[in-house]
Amino acid sequence: LRACGPAGAVPPRIRAAAAPPGLIEPLTGRELEVLRLLAAGKSNQRIAHDLVVALDTVKKHVTHVLGKLGAANRTEAVARARDLGLTP
Repeated sequence: LRACGPAGAVPPRIRAAAAPPGLIEPLTGRELEVLRLLAAGKSNQRIAHDLVVALDTVKKHVTHVLGKLGAANRTEAVARARDLGLTP
C-alpha cells in the first residue's frame, strides 16, 4: 500500500482544484483535463479518445465545466478559464 502513496491519498486527476475567486464551485481534476483539451480546440470525440472515456462522459464533463464557469458555450468557457488562470 505504501508503494502507491500515503494511505487515503487521492490520485491527482480525481482531486478537485481550489476554486479561484469568481468560480462558484471548483472544477474536478478530470474537468480541468477536459477544459485544457477544449482550450486546445479538441472535439468531444477527440477528447474521448485522448482520455479513453465514452463520448457521453465527455459531454457530461463539458456540461459541468460550462455550468461551473457560468459559460454559454465552449469558447466562452475557455475565455473565462483563461481570465481565471485555469488555462495558459
